[in-house]
Amino acid sequence: MQTGGLLGSGRSADVFAIDDHWVLRRYRDGGDVSAEAAVMAYLAEHEYPVPRLRNPASAGGSTAPRTDLVMQRLHGPSMLQALLKGMLTAEEAGAGLAGLLHRLHSVPARVSDDPVDRILHLDLHPDNVMLTSDGLMVIDWRNTQEGPPGLDWGMSALILAQVAVGNTALATPARAVLASLLAHLDPAISLGSTDSGCLAEARKRRAADPSMSESETHLLDEAVELILELTPSRP
Repeated sequence: MQTGGLLGSGRSADVFAIDDHWVLRRYRDGGDVSAEAAVMAYLAEHEYPVPRLRNPASAGGSTAPRTDLVMQRLHGPSMLQALLKGMLTAEEAGAGLAGLLHRLHSVPARVSDDPVDRILHLDLHPDNVMLTSDGLMVIDWRNTQEGPPGLDWGMSALILAQVAVGNTALATPARAVLASLLAHLDPAISLGSTDSGCLAEARKRRAADPSMSESETHLLDEAVELILELTPSRP
């Protein structure tokens, strides 16, 4: 497919312009986007804020591998960019992430028969949320699975906490966003402890992530402790 310039790159994928309305997302390892496309099409049907797919009817209708995902071009900064430019406060960013998690977990699971399970993003953080004229939009659904909502909260919290305990300029704002996110934690959700529960599972998954550097992995224990420190106590 003919594409224009490179718009952005993540740890595993590149996004290229097609025109002013569409972009092409392609994984550098040639990975199949079929599952991601099917989830995005399903969420769009339930009015969850995801980019439109150019051909949503085929998202779940073929077993052939799909290496390219053509979707709506979003105009606006990421939540991270908005935060760093002062367009958004850390408290607003944390509340926004929490709202997106609450809204996502209100959508019924697509394939699971377990009534507890919901669609999980598993990588929801400020750089995967776009601020558009239509509101917040969630991108990068490669890690999506179905499971207990607490795992999604645990993964988002842990991603922020790793930055918060690191030695970068983003540490202070990341801690503030994390505190705001946890202040909006659903009372029905328990993250667990360092040894068991959703937070322990999130830590296990992050430790096994091949895209993480050794220095990032070494921050996991301290990050878990920060989450437990900032999680509001329950009566």
